[in-house]
Amino acid sequence: MTEYGKALGAAETSIPGLVLWDLPVHGDARGWFKENWQREKMRAAGLPDFGPVQNNISFNDAVGTTRGIHAEPWDKWVSVATGRIFGAWVDLREGPTFGTVFTAELDPSTAIFVPRGVGNAYQTLAPDTAYVYLVNDHWSPDADYTFLNLADETAAIDWPIPLTEVEISPKDRAHPRLADVVPMGPRKTLVIGANGQLGRALRAEFGEHPSIEYTTRDELDLAAADLEGARRWRDYGVIVNAAAYTAVDVAETPDGRAAAWAANVAGVAALTRIATEAGVTLVHVSSDYVFDGTKATPYTEEDPVSPLGVYGQTKAAADAVVATAPRHYIVRTSWVIGEGRNFVRTMASLAQRGVDPAVVDDQVGRLSFTRDIARGIRHLLDVGAEYGVYNLTGGGEEATWYDIARRVYSATGADPNRVTPISTDDYYAGSEGVHAPRPRRSMLDLAKITRTGFTPAPMLESLDDYLAADAAQ
Repeated sequence: MTEYGKALGAAETSIPGLVLWDLPVHGDARGWFKENWQREKMRAAGLPDFGPVQNNISFNDAVGTTRGIHAEPWDKWVSVATGRIFGAWVDLREGPTFGTVFTAELDPSTAIFVPRGVGNAYQTLAPDTAYVYLVNDHWSPDADYTFLNLADETAAIDWPIPLTEVEISPKDRAHPRLADVVPMGPRKTLVIGANGQLGRALRAEFGEHPSIEYTTRDELDLAAADLEGARRWRDYGVIVNAAAYTAVDVAETPDGRAAAWAANVAGVAALTRIATEAGVTLVHVSSDYVFDGTKATPYTEEDPVSPLGVYGQTKAAADAVVATAPRHYIVRTSWVIGEGRNFVRTMASLAQRGVDPAVVDDQVGRLSFTRDIARGIRHLLDVGAEYGVYNLTGGGEEATWYDIARRVYSATGADPNRVTPISTDDYYAGSEGVHAPRPRRSMLDLAKITRTGFTPAPMLESLDDYLAADAAQ
């Protein structure tokens, strides 16, 4: 809660995220007026911009009407239009505060923000009480709900009017005791492209948990007309899109160009629209190919993009689209190395087979190991870093592909002098087919992500570890 929020009358409670709020009521002989919910004040106070989509009113004729305890998979803004209630809230979320209780009286001058998974109940203390609540998802029979018995002995809510003297619905009477309640888990994280190099690293980083869902691009068609109906998207808190079209050279052909734009831009645009509407944090993985490689110093997150080829153009376009989502991380990386075929493993194989390769020595950058990219993405999410663009590569000094090839040869016991330097132009002059232009300098400045508390692993140390792990298999 910010100091501004406290000045406005917002008060934190014993339940994390449950915030009690004073609402100034302005009245005269004709009646009264209040701002029941004000988005800008809520944001400035430090409350989430929860994006309500529905407004409900429960009118109660008699004193003692008692309803609850219901925890839904959405947030609520609860207030009273007329009358007065005794409100009771119980944390039914998975975690150390499960079972924590908070109670307070609400009248038209107060409101409370109830986060997802916190059980909500009330008892009317005045006739003709109108209980009003805004929610940020539509009711659905397929949603996961959690309920608690109003008379649970562990919660031990001190109801002003004993439950034996009030009318309670049969459903509310049948709800389980706290000992039998299955806590509501956090909003899920969806990783798309889980069978790719980065996807496999993300699976290793996040692990297997009911709140983590992995899918491939084939399983979830981002170009599908019914993508919005493919899932209950508000059940997700984070989408990490690790799927992309990465055939850089093929993207320069007519068929490849169409495929690259479809996967890297149209699909990402569909995800961005969903993330925006559902209040989901979208993590998008970008590339050094958005730059032309002519800058003498490392590229920062603020540098304008200037892609050379089709692949870079699609990644730059996707960056611009994702940046429109209120909650987004654009993670820009370079020279990715992970599981499967890649430059490092190719060089190691050539060294073992006695091949003496010619490797380009005029492209400069840093390797980015998928294990470290996954670790960095999780860090940004865990610390709640400011949304925006972050460069994320291996740390340390710059190197050329030629330098890295020599390091691989040396680490595998081969003579690094067997590797011959060659310019990019000469390398491609002797090969057939279409070749995409590459940025000659791909160094990305890492100061911004370092300020969040994340220290990128030194590139050469990660390379040695990677090679050692391969050798041990």
